[in-house]
Amino acid sequence: MENKYLDINTLKFLLYEVHDLQNVLDQSRFNDYDQESIGLFLNAVKDFSDREMFPFFREMDEQPARFEDGEIIVHPQVKNYIKKGGEMGLVSGLFDYEIGGMQLPGMVVTASAYIQETANNHLPGYIGLTLGAAELIEKFGSKELNDKFVPKMLTGDWTGTMCLTEPQAGSSLSDIITSAEPTEDGYNISGQKIFISGGDYKGAENIVHLLLARIKGAPAGTKGISLFVVPKNRESANGELVSNDVTTFADFEKMGQKGYCTTHLFFGHNDDCKGWLVGEPNQGLKYMFMMMNGARIAVGRGAAAISMAAFQASLSYARERPQGRNLTNTGKKDVSQEQTLIINHPDVKRMLMLQKVVAEGSLSLILLSSKFHDLSQTHSDPEEREKYSYLLEMLTPIAKTYPSEMGLLSVSNGLQVLGGYGFCSDFILQQYYRDIRIFSIYEGTTGIQSLDLLGRKMTMNNGKGVKLLSDEIMNSIQDASKFEDLKPYAQKLDDTLKLTQEVLQFLMQFAKKGDYERFLSDATVFMEFFGNIVVGWLWLEIAVKSQNAMVLSDTKYSSAFYESKISAMKFYFKYEIPKTKALAEVLMDKHVLTTANENQLFT
Repeated sequence: MENKYLDINTLKFLLYEVHDLQNVLDQSRFNDYDQESIGLFLNAVKDFSDREMFPFFREMDEQPARFEDGEIIVHPQVKNYIKKGGEMGLVSGLFDYEIGGMQLPGMVVTASAYIQETANNHLPGYIGLTLGAAELIEKFGSKELNDKFVPKMLTGDWTGTMCLTEPQAGSSLSDIITSAEPTEDGYNISGQKIFISGGDYKGAENIVHLLLARIKGAPAGTKGISLFVVPKNRESANGELVSNDVTTFADFEKMGQKGYCTTHLFFGHNDDCKGWLVGEPNQGLKYMFMMMNGARIAVGRGAAAISMAAFQASLSYARERPQGRNLTNTGKKDVSQEQTLIINHPDVKRMLMLQKVVAEGSLSLILLSSKFHDLSQTHSDPEEREKYSYLLEMLTPIAKTYPSEMGLLSVSNGLQVLGGYGFCSDFILQQYYRDIRIFSIYEGTTGIQSLDLLGRKMTMNNGKGVKLLSDEIMNSIQDASKFEDLKPYAQKLDDTLKLTQEVLQFLMQFAKKGDYERFLSDATVFMEFFGNIVVGWLWLEIAVKSQNAMVLSDTKYSSAFYESKISAMKFYFKYEIPKTKALAEVLMDKHVLTTANENQLFT
């Protein structure tokens, strides 16, 4: 099988043509960059990924992180990757020039991280969490905290994490009990955190934890949560690094992403753990959500990347593997013929096309979310910034969920393409299948994202967000309607968008009556329903750009490239969009089962 893990042409087509990176580069913050310089940067990241990431992908699965003699041992390439990635600016890309950053657009940083994640999804989390933790300190921390921690995080000398989850609380952050007691030089921290990605590994000079805890006497629930910087090692009076009483109890042994350590940490086991408050007391969850929202899009990006890598692997296999023969006009096979490649079988093409539309549709969704984030922060017009902020809010739970859930189905189809070999460790598909499974759990499960979409985003500011998103979709429908070949698909999407209004009107009646349990009981079904529509919109937009390029005889990409995008859109509208009708039927069914008493369901 060919060692191809990425379709770089599709990435650049989506980045430059479909989602118009130039619109972002036109903002004053990014005036130093043009498409040529961005292309050189992304090519350098691809070369780096070819050398430093992909060759170690399977090896990291076979030599997983492990807990040994009180320390976590990871593959040696982890340290090499962080050091070399820091030197390349893979941590500092988003940050201001003044503090050592590259001041790149988020769209470009997203594309860069995506390339790395297609090459080896075990490694980028170490840098990604460092970036997010440094961003929180930079935005909300004091000058002293910024000076002490951020520079070494941006160079990759120190890494960072986010510490939220506790054994007794899980995703219910209102139930965390890690405590912080004020002292003359900060706070004494006491408690434990579980499932901390990149939380510790042998050889790390320092790891800077961004930790949620309660100051003694704080209000109950989420209103009493504060945010602290708690490093693994703190500076002594003479400037040397000494232990900060952060103890590693274990590394969780996982089914996938085995090279990415996931730790159980105890803070203050010997009553000597110091933390420093970030921002104001009791505002920690609000601050952390900035990192969490970015992390949710990053999770979707990682799943999209695995989907793409798995698609490339199964496509390569299908182009090499001879098996069976094509049916003749008689409905029988001619056994005297040579075997045909399996890519010539219609059902194999169907599975590969599903992989293609999920992988590329997911990438399109992630890039668009990143564009909305860039414009919500940098657009010169305040009204435009507000609009893009609403659009980003709408897309964030979908961007996390669609690639994670549909990506799993996509990789499963890829494994099926290989048949029995797909289930064997000789081939890489089984690793992608194991690796992607965690992504629907990372940073808030699918259920949590679905509650956010239906319960918060659809209703925020009297539906302003969904109205703005619907307007964007209608613009694409109008553009598609200008092409005779695309009109039927534009009409189908228009009809499906109207179906969304019916579903929301049905569900909102329960919210208006205060029956919120009924209103949200099928939130996950709604997520599947609406996510399907959003990705359908993105495929129609891809088809419009492809059709327009062919009309203008644009030779940037081949005519076969553009035609393949239009074919993929047609596949999506034939096989995926019709599912929305069945999901709408479920959502508007008056019978409710999941709110019934437990004994009625499981006795």
